Amino acid sequence: MSRTAVIIIAGLVLFVAFLVVGYLWQTVGVRRAMEDFVLVWFALAVFNMAIGVLEAGYTVGEELPVLLLIFAVPAVPALGVRLYAARTA
Repeated sequence: MSRTAVIIIAGLVLFVAFLVVGYLWQTVGVRRAMEDFVLVWFALAVFNMAIGVLEAGYTVGEELPVLLLIFAVPAVPALGVRLYAARTA
């Protein structure tokens, strides 16, 4: 399995963890948990890109599409859940 796939799976696991925390702790709420997840996931995706550029020797141009993929796959469902939670609240 490629490193990109592993990172995306980790992002989806983190997404579920944030969703569960938002659901179980009503003081946090699902909407806030999804907003926080997107911010945390973006920071982690940028960190992953920095590793690719600094350690693996890829250029920023080569890493940008990977950053977009790694960020978007878990972030899009999180934003969908956030919008759904906002409509049902």
